[in-house]
Amino acid sequence: MRPGRLRPPALMRVSTLEEAITTSHATGKIAYRGKGNIYVNITNRCSSACEYCLRDFTDEAYGEPLKLDHEPPVEEIEQAIELEFLDGPGDEVAFCGFGEPTIRLDAVLAVTDWLRLRRIPSRLVTNGHGRLLNPDVDVAATLAAAGLDAVTISLNAADPQTYDLICRPIFSKTHRAVIRFAEECVGHGLNTTLTAVDYPGADIEGCRAIAKAVGAAFRLRGLVSREDRESATKKEAE
Repeated sequence: MRPGRLRPPALMRVSTLEEAITTSHATGKIAYRGKGNIYVNITNRCSSACEYCLRDFTDEAYGEPLKLDHEPPVEEIEQAIELEFLDGPGDEVAFCGFGEPTIRLDAVLAVTDWLRLRRIPSRLVTNGHGRLLNPDVDVAATLAAAGLDAVTISLNAADPQTYDLICRPIFSKTHRAVIRFAEECVGHGLNTTLTAVDYPGADIEGCRAIAKAVGAAFRLRGLVSREDRESATKKEAE
């Protein structure tokens, strides 16, 4: 096969870069399955506070609890991935959980390299804030060098004003930074996809046009509301 201060709730919304780079402690799975993939949940910190985020009304994804009681070191992440593969194959390993993976860029790079040595395809699912969170690092270049295969970037808005309103990032001028990160990923040969959530009033065609302009693919994601989640939970219990 083919890598400060604690504050409640455990699923934290950081408000500054300094908070984003300090360690959080939040009980949940590190590796879990969904859509034929193995997902890796390495942090519960995020540099956005998106209005439609699942974390606002559930602690789970794909039926698995994702609230972490600690941020796992690299060795624990790799062990969790190995244990998931014991239950069967996965199409890829994707860094995707209840937080922004590039807040822990060193861990992403180390695990990506570990996956590359085992010929396991890897993908990063990100809000695109990598360069803002790691200003001294050429993030796209280091991800490509580590052997990352693909990146999925949440764009979610066609203009900066809507982006700030919907995604509520901790940084300024974030929308342009997300697009620039996508351009860099494409430039370094990563299989790049921009996504947008189909929330009311979303400029989907505008987002699609941005993806085309940077040379990335585009994918529309369905909006999951609190009501959707509660209805699904009720059906599971029946």
